[in-house]
Amino acid sequence: MAVKAVVPFLVAMMLVTGVCNTLLTKYQDMQCVSNCASSDPRRRKHFEQPVLQTLQMFIGEMGCWLVIGGFSLYQRVKSRRTGYEAIPPSTSHSAAGIITPTSDESSTPSVVNPLKPIHPERIPLTGISIFLLALPAICDIAGTTLMNVGLLFVAASIYQMTRGALVLFVGLFSVWFLKRHLGLYKWFALFVVVFGVAVVGLAGYVTQDHKARPGIEAVVVAAKHSPAIWTVIGVLLIAGAQVFTATQFVLEERIMEKYAMEPIKVVGWEGIFGFLVTAVAMVVLHLAIGTGYFNAREGLRQMVQHRAIAVSSVLIMISIGGFNFFGLSVTRSVSATSRSTIDTCRTLFIWIVSLGLGWETFKWLQVLGFALLVYGTFLFNDIVRPPLKACYERGREGETEELLPEEPIEHF
Repeated sequence: MAVKAVVPFLVAMMLVTGVCNTLLTKYQDMQCVSNCASSDPRRRKHFEQPVLQTLQMFIGEMGCWLVIGGFSLYQRVKSRRTGYEAIPPSTSHSAAGIITPTSDESSTPSVVNPLKPIHPERIPLTGISIFLLALPAICDIAGTTLMNVGLLFVAASIYQMTRGALVLFVGLFSVWFLKRHLGLYKWFALFVVVFGVAVVGLAGYVTQDHKARPGIEAVVVAAKHSPAIWTVIGVLLIAGAQVFTATQFVLEERIMEKYAMEPIKVVGWEGIFGFLVTAVAMVVLHLAIGTGYFNAREGLRQMVQHRAIAVSSVLIMISIGGFNFFGLSVTRSVSATSRSTIDTCRTLFIWIVSLGLGWETFKWLQVLGFALLVYGTFLFNDIVRPPLKACYERGREGETEELLPEEPIEHF
């Protein structure tokens, strides 16, 4: 009963931390850092450091090690109080020499225990094999940085809705590289998702929203393009970034099909690798280019001198770590499908909060795009039935396995 009672709390915290991730990042983009008193908005300069925002995301992921250490300490103290030493939750050898999963019934329930392995019978991911996680981390760097750039030019809700294109690339890459099978109705669902993303992008193009892009005037003057063009560029950057995120998911799936490691440790290790690679890349790009998005010294100066940016950076790190923990806990205690459904609700909350804060204006065309995205995502995840029963039956005939059985780990 206690386990079931904590599920609503996990769901609520997953929503809160997930909403905070996007809104706090957009809040940073809206902070003026120079010429703020000027009456001419074109002279004002705002915080535009997508690479630095990627770095703070990985710092937040590394915070997962604090959760791991906390739970390890809790289990150690609990075992001492009960008078026995807890067996590590890995694998054990029976008297016959057969490797079997160890069970610790007295340990913390899996709903709140991030250290309980999912597939302990597989090869432990230890030693030099851990460096395999650097590959999805690099994909995470590329995807997150592109999305952070795109967020500079679009509203937070359009950003979150455009990320719905992820299901398209995950589906395609899973078929091409993991040899999964997609039923007919799932291809239809992918088409609906693509159409929904297109409608969301059209909504941003047709309705000019300067509230969502406080620094767009200076960009428009410098590049001599209309604000609508930059909205389209932002949507394309965010949608294109899903290629890297989908590649990250597929790589994680391939690695975790062979090896066993607790999901929260996967996030922690990818946080370490991502931080190291991003930090090195920042130094190299600063020395080679040193202007705009790649002026690391100026970005760090702005972050330190402006209290709002510094505080929001700390909150982003905390929310990212919390989102990973609560998201993984929801996946284990309820289901992966439920997590994807809850994540769709996150988009709705981001939209509502952005409207309430006056960060963007209401667009009816965006409502249509969001409805299409939700329907396509729900159809793809088998939450709603296909429109035609015959289509549904034909689509299910050849399906023999899940698309991504391991459930990809969402990092932000």
